[in-house]
Amino acid sequence: MDPESILASWTDVLTESKFVGNTLVQWLGLLGVLLGSFIVGKIVSFVLGRQGKRLEQREKVYLLAATLRSLAGPAGLLILAGGLYAASIFMNLTYIQIVTKEVVDEAGRTVTETDSQTKTLLPFWLNICRTVAVLAATWFIFKLVDVIEFFLKKWTSRTETTLDDQLVPLVRKTLRVFVVIVALLFIAQNIFEWNIGALVAGLGIGGLAFALAAKDMLANLFGSATIFADRPFAMGERVKIGEHDGLIEEVGFRSTRIRTLAGHLVTIPNATVANEMIENIGRRPYIKRVLDVTVTYDTAVEKVQRAVDIIREMLDTRAESFPPDKPGRVYFNDFNPASLNIVVYYWFTPPDWWEYLKFNHQFNMELLRRFGEEGIEFAFPTQTLYLKKDSD
Repeated sequence: MDPESILASWTDVLTESKFVGNTLVQWLGLLGVLLGSFIVGKIVSFVLGRQGKRLEQREKVYLLAATLRSLAGPAGLLILAGGLYAASIFMNLTYIQIVTKEVVDEAGRTVTETDSQTKTLLPFWLNICRTVAVLAATWFIFKLVDVIEFFLKKWTSRTETTLDDQLVPLVRKTLRVFVVIVALLFIAQNIFEWNIGALVAGLGIGGLAFALAAKDMLANLFGSATIFADRPFAMGERVKIGEHDGLIEEVGFRSTRIRTLAGHLVTIPNATVANEMIENIGRRPYIKRVLDVTVTYDTAVEKVQRAVDIIREMLDTRAESFPPDKPGRVYFNDFNPASLNIVVYYWFTPPDWWEYLKFNHQFNMELLRRFGEEGIEFAFPTQTLYLKKDSD
């Protein structure tokens, strides 16, 4: 067989042999379009992503950089949608459907008739192209939410409270969920022409059951709104909510997470947080200490006065650690069953717990040393029993 005959036979195979209504040339064309779309999409995505990374170092063009980075991924999907639309031009999307039905003839006999109907897949194919294009646009807007997050972070960084910083990721998640829901509804109603009204009406029938099942979720959602409105605490602050004392780690739509002083992570529903009494320890302006210094009953009056003077001197030398309107105070205030009581008040600032403990340590050590030098004895719980002897 000469080369011309071989070429002619292969040409006939490629142009005449059909599979699902399309020749091999058309199927190879579809494969080429899809492969080309993937390659071009990868190249465009790479170029856009690389250019976006180069520009993101410049703060003045951050919006352009974020837009390019957001467009990098969806661009490939959009090019794929264009390739599928181009393939619809040369692909044969029609087919013949054989319909079989039974009819009764004039003689009263039941006979089977066949009828052929020409159908087309073009509307379905175009709907797929439109769906892919809408998904690409949705993906772009979904990624573009990062730009809104960037500006929100700049705005919240100017406020004193850090609770606003926790609000930023919540807004980001809400916007992304909103974008996805709108895209799905758009595809369902405008591309596939589903009756969204009937679907919503159907959901309304079960609305009561859904509300009952989701009442705790809604309560937590309103609780989170109350927290962000009232701002009873900020991220990283130490609070006491009910029995739990610790640092705020995260505030979400459903719950608030506290890292207790023992290191445990406690998750509290926001509905409980909103209704519970919250003690914000992190916002105290000082740490108050009430110290009872007890001396024995056999201490002379002069030494009791000297003990008070020593403590007052110690407080005066540490006046910079107390608020100006709350200087340290000391009084001989009570006669205890086993001791004479000298009460000491001071308000340590700034309210750093570890600095407070260090201050107390130094204060106690000096108090021990100076009382020892003056011969003033600390009292400890004692009892003296008197026994009466009966006479003969």
